[in-house]
Amino acid sequence: MTGYGQASGTYQTKKITIELRSLNSKFTDLRFKMPQNYKEKEHDLRRIISKRAERGKIDVSINVESLEGGDAFSLNKSLFKKYHEELHTLQVELGMDAGDLTQTILRIPNVVVADTNTLEPEEWKVVQEILDEALNAFQKFRKVEGKAMEEDCKVRVQNISEALVKIDPFEEERAGKIKDRMLKNMEEYVGKDNINANRFEQEILYYLEKLDITEEKVRLEQHCKYFIEVVETQKTQKGRKLNFISQEIGREINTLGSKASSSEIQHLVVQMKDELEKIKELVANSV
Repeated sequence: MTGYGQASGTYQTKKITIELRSLNSKFTDLRFKMPQNYKEKEHDLRRIISKRAERGKIDVSINVESLEGGDAFSLNKSLFKKYHEELHTLQVELGMDAGDLTQTILRIPNVVVADTNTLEPEEWKVVQEILDEALNAFQKFRKVEGKAMEEDCKVRVQNISEALVKIDPFEEERAGKIKDRMLKNMEEYVGKDNINANRFEQEILYYLEKLDITEEKVRLEQHCKYFIEVVETQKTQKGRKLNFISQEIGREINTLGSKASSSEIQHLVVQMKDELEKIKELVANSV
């Protein structure tokens, strides 16, 4: 399940923004992008987010900006001066045209460095408050999306149940059609006068018993009801159980299709399979 949460706050001359983005994953996978001086708190951040977010592939971005303009950084003045002296001397010795050395020197590594001061306890407290707010927004986003997915699943399971009910009238006609078809084939290949009526009836009963779909219909109806019950529970992590139930629903639908011996029933089975595939997609995004 996807998720998004963002919150901002200030500490002294800094604006701190925390952003959480997640994609579906069976496990918790956290990836951080944050200032160097926040690295010491990565373990604590992981613990806090893992406990609240539960699971997902989550990108965590912590951005710190200076309210006085620009990002927090410092200039290594002594290194800047040394580079400037060396480059200026080299220009004179080689007779090179004097150019703007400032931009050149600023691109040299370690001349401009990020603020790497140790994270102060007061600032860490503010970060935790902002993170809590971002996590609240993140969970709210997930709940809204989860509720929409649940409603969609319930509608599609209901469609399967309705298609199951429509099988009944075709099932009653099916026995007569099977009997007529088998009798016609027997008369064609054996001859009408050579058919043993009693034996034929016994064979028909045996064949119809093998094709009986009563048990499959009952089990499919039970699975659909159980699916709805699980969806309506208050538990947050139920995707895995719904995945198992959807697999059982699929088995019964497949068996119905293999025993159908009726084009009308096959059409209904195809409709149920289509709904089930959409249910599986939804459940996969919540597992």
